[in-house]
Amino acid sequence: MAILRAFKALRPDPQTAQSVSAVPYDVVNTSEARQQVAGNPLSFLHVSRPEIDLPDGTDPYSDTVYAKAKENFGRLRREAPMFVEEVASLYLYKLQMGAHLQTGIAACCSVADYDLDLIRKHERTRQDKEDDRTRHILALRAQTGPVFLTYRQTDEIRETVRGSEGAEPLYVFAAPDGVQHTIWRLSEGTADRLIKAFDYVPFLYIADGHHRAASASRAAASLRADAPENDPAAEYNYFLAVLFPSDQVQILAYNRVVRDLNGLSEQQFLHAVAERFTLSPDAIAAPSKKGDLSMYLGGRWYGLNAKRSGPIPTSATADSVLISSLDVTILQDLLLDPILGIKDLRTDKRIDFVGGMRGTAALESLVDSGKAAVAFSMFPVTVDDLMAVADAELIMPPKSTWFEPKLRDGLLTHLI
Repeated sequence: MAILRAFKALRPDPQTAQSVSAVPYDVVNTSEARQQVAGNPLSFLHVSRPEIDLPDGTDPYSDTVYAKAKENFGRLRREAPMFVEEVASLYLYKLQMGAHLQTGIAACCSVADYDLDLIRKHERTRQDKEDDRTRHILALRAQTGPVFLTYRQTDEIRETVRGSEGAEPLYVFAAPDGVQHTIWRLSEGTADRLIKAFDYVPFLYIADGHHRAASASRAAASLRADAPENDPAAEYNYFLAVLFPSDQVQILAYNRVVRDLNGLSEQQFLHAVAERFTLSPDAIAAPSKKGDLSMYLGGRWYGLNAKRSGPIPTSATADSVLISSLDVTILQDLLLDPILGIKDLRTDKRIDFVGGMRGTAALESLVDSGKAAVAFSMFPVTVDDLMAVADAELIMPPKSTWFEPKLRDGLLTHLI
């Protein structure tokens, strides 16, 4: 069963909510964050990326940064202003991007469920990023951005959510990227029904926010160690999340660009690729199905389809087949590694990643301008793939998924 809990959200005044709300801290770098907050002292990026208010060159992991985060958090609570709900509640959070709609439940989830893998993962985390968000949580005694979770839909949850969307919302606004954000507070009776309905949901899955979840777990462990007695009901034993049904979640492609051809000419490179893939010149830029890849080189799109190397070995496990069948794995194992010499996607500086929201035109621009030598466009990983990998306790290859639209920080905060 999945444990959900109502919480007393810290949230901004409706008149300033749009100004307070901000993109997740990890989708912008320091320079981009500074640009986004220009002229907006209420942006939550002052809290989630506080180095933007410190001199250039400040170590983003220094004590000064976390002290600034705490200072900015206090200022924002006064000036927005922000207030804490008197009664613990659940919320609905609807995102609309063009014709795409998805409605999630904002709640607190159990750190114990995360630790026991009842909240399942598909991605490895980095120690430095975990350290950063753990220190951020402990400095503020708050989780300031939700973890994006998904689950397998049930009829009762669907109907309860659908019946609650007609109420008067707390917030309705369109963000600068055009995505509309709508949040409702649920009645106590509706919240209770949803909490009980999740008793029949065996697992939750992290879609986006692995570092936030891992950091919430580490912060809870730290606070438990310092507490005179462990209170299972303590707020730090729960973390902020928004849960979307898997049939509404939208994953876009996470495309790749490589800066050089590893010492090969274009013809040598094409010849090497043709040994491993069937090449189709003048292909479409965005593949239409799993198993098809597109490559942009020399002003031209090529379709790539991996050549079969024979039957699957009898020694292969279902788990190994699951991972090896992913397009991101095929590209890595048959092209990026053996031809372009890219062994580790996390550390190799010759490869960059472009979220599908930017479209294939962004790939063309990078190659045409000379900033990259070749680009690869892929069909998105499916939610079913993600859940199957997580259920098998496996790890997706790095940079496999790009979720869109994204939640915004600052609208609902969980105090611990």
